[in-house]
Parts: sequence; structure tokens; C-alpha cells
Amino acid sequence: MRIAVIGTGYVGLVTAACLAEVGQHVWGIDCDREKLAGIEEGIMPIHEPGLDEIVMRNLRNSRLRFTHDYAEGLADAEVIFLAVGTPPDEDGSADLTHVLEAARQAAQHVGRSCLLVTKSTVPVGTGEKVEQIVDQALAARGSPPIEIHVASNPEFLREGQAVGDFLKPDRIIVGVRHQEDVAVFRRLYAPFNRNRDRLLIMDRRSAEITKYAANAMLATRISFMNEMARLCDAVGGDIEAVRRGLGSDPRIGPHFLYAGIGYGGSCFPKDIKALRSTGASVGVPLRVIDAVHEVNEEQRAHFAEQVARALSDMHEPRVALWGLAFKPGTDDMREAPSRIVVDRLLADGVRIRAHDPAAMGVCRRIWPEGSGIDFVATPEACLPQADALVVVTEWLCFREPDWDEVERLMRGRLLFDGRNLYEPEEMRRRGWQYTGVGRGRCSA
Repeated sequence: MRIAVIGTGYVGLVTAACLAEVGQHVWGIDCDREKLAGIEEGIMPIHEPGLDEIVMRNLRNSRLRFTHDYAEGLADAEVIFLAVGTPPDEDGSADLTHVLEAARQAAQHVGRSCLLVTKSTVPVGTGEKVEQIVDQALAARGSPPIEIHVASNPEFLREGQAVGDFLKPDRIIVGVRHQEDVAVFRRLYAPFNRNRDRLLIMDRRSAEITKYAANAMLATRISFMNEMARLCDAVGGDIEAVRRGLGSDPRIGPHFLYAGIGYGGSCFPKDIKALRSTGASVGVPLRVIDAVHEVNEEQRAHFAEQVARALSDMHEPRVALWGLAFKPGTDDMREAPSRIVVDRLLADGVRIRAHDPAAMGVCRRIWPEGSGIDFVATPEACLPQADALVVVTEWLCFREPDWDEVERLMRGRLLFDGRNLYEPEEMRRRGWQYTGVGRGRCSA
């Protein structure tokens, strides 16, 4: 099939590359010429394992091409994906400016009747707004007559695992208004349906809300476990034991039950705010979702305050910080809990040495030289003369450190384990003053 993807950010670039990988002919369209030139030279605008290999392989075999020219990219497109940003507005609602403008451009430049698909995360009712924009643009074009159907196909990609998630999806949500469009989606996604049918067909509005509901459910599990962790700290329980007990219940399952210092990234915070805004706009209080957001905000601030309080009586305290990105496998610093921790400590005059396997380039723009934080090449380089070790992101390289070497390099024995990577009893036996999340009492 002939595919066009408007937008080469996180969702758009992964979508374009993975569709080309299974044999489709794909144009990626973006107005940022510098970014496109970088992609064609192998410089990816995002850190996503395996993406660069797929992009370069399909550029070489000409199944994947990039352009800033809508007319060139859309000339023979059978399916057009809208994969542009939907940043939060001041009231938390999703800003649809880029989505609607991309839809207008598509309708103005497409060379044939086609299916226009919203891949971006958009609020309920966006399909109708896109449809209205498309109808207006087509009417202004006049003849020859072109028909554009609008559908929804939200993405469910995890940062750091997006390529695998796209190529091996557990479900493909499709929202249509015209029944004949189902056949187009079945043809498009046939390579992903060989073992079983992963397509879930529904109406457009249901597809739009399914994306938000899925992220809200996952965020709810995280905030619930963080609230239980606070309770464990207060009454002397161990959240890890509680997690195992909960996860063994088949009605609950083990996934997304890890306590930590709160969720971040480009999806959960933005989508929770957008869902709250949607509820408010139609007069439906979303009290559970409100609480999820509030617990997450409190959790991040609580962890930062714990660290700051422990250092408050020290003269010129130094901190070794392991992890900056909001999760492993990405360089995404949007709403990252590390930002709360770093800003809180810098405000107190704490010197920080930090390491992250992927995000330090982004972080140097957030905290430029002279801010009080130094970015170093290895986890060990953070440690000399540090009073405290603070673990924020659960990268694999932090899971099994050489504690003898850590203890030799550091001058203090404070450990703040924001991801519960280490066993409290073992660390205390080594002489560390250990603070985890909900690890108030070691399990037997």
C-alpha cells in the first residue's frame, strides 16, 4: 500500500519506519527540513532502541522516504496518518492546532480518495472536527471529486519498546464511521494478524476514549501502589511483599504494581490532564482520575523532600544521582520525576553529579553549565566524595553495582532508592542508611 505519515516525532517516525519494515511504501512528511536531513543521515530525533536500523534499512531499499513537500508525499497515498503533537493547553486540554492544520494540508494536497487516520492521542470528538476541516478544504478544491474518510487508530507504544510494540502489537484499536474502511485496515495490518486477529473495530469516539482510558488505568495502578507505599512506610509494612500478594490474584495481575517516585513522560501526565478536562467540559466529575493526578504530584515532591531533609544539616552536601530520563530505554525528560528532585536539591545549594545512559544531552539543555549539576560519563564517576546516592531511573546498569567500589568512592552512606532496586536488609547490613519507597520494614 501507499502510506503517508504526517509528523516524524515519536509516534510518526516509529509508525512510518515499522510500516515500511513490513513492506508498505511510506512517505514521512515534516516541515522541519533540518530534522529530515538528520534522519536521512542516520541521526534520529528520539532515542528508541532499534529504530535507527529500521529507518536506514528501509531508506536504502526505498520503501521509506521523507519530504517537507505535502504534494510530493501525498500524491498517491491510500492511507494518511496524522501523527503530530497534541500538547496540553493552559487548562490541561489537548491542543488540536497541529492535528487540524495537518488535516487541512492533507485535504488540500492529496492526489486521490483516501483514508485519513488520526494516530495522535486526541480527545473524544476530534474525528468530527477533522472531518469538518477536511470537508471544507475539499469543497474549496472543487473538481476532480475526491472522497476522504476519517478514522481513528490510536497508538499504544511504550517509550523504549516502541519498535517491538508496533511490530508485535497485543491489540490494534480502530474506530471507523464507514464500514468499508474496515477492509482497508485489514489490508494495512495483515502482516500483524497472521497468528491471530488483533483488530478491534469500534466507532470513532470509542476508539478515541479507549486510548485515554488505557493510560488512565495504568496511571491509576501506579498511584494506587504509591499510596499503599506511603501507608507501608507509616505502619511498618513492605510494599514489595504487598505487591507480590496483590499480583498473585489473577483478577489483578502483576503488571504496573511497582511503587516508585511517580510516573512521568509524554503520555500519562498529558493524557490524565486531558481526560480531566474532557470530563469537566461535559459535566462528568472524574474523581478517581483527579486523585491519580494528585497522588502522583505528591509522590514526586515527597521523595525530593526526603532527600533534601536528610542533607539539610550538612555543609556543602554532594549527591550522586543515577538516572534522569522518566524511564529506562528513552531520553525523554518530559515530566520526569528527576526534574523535581534535581530542582529541589539545587535550590538548597546541593552539588550533584549525575549519569544517565541516554538523557544527558537533553539534560544539558535543561540544566546548562553552572547550574550546580555535572553530567558524567559513568555511574562510578558520580560517586567520589558523595554524601548520598539517589537512584531515580531503573536502568539495568544500576541494578547490580559493585558495592565495595561504591563505598570506597563515597564519603557518606545515605541511599535513596526511588525504584526499590535494592534489598533494604542487605544494604543496612552493609552500613547504609537506606530509604526506599514503602520499604518501612524488611520482609522475612
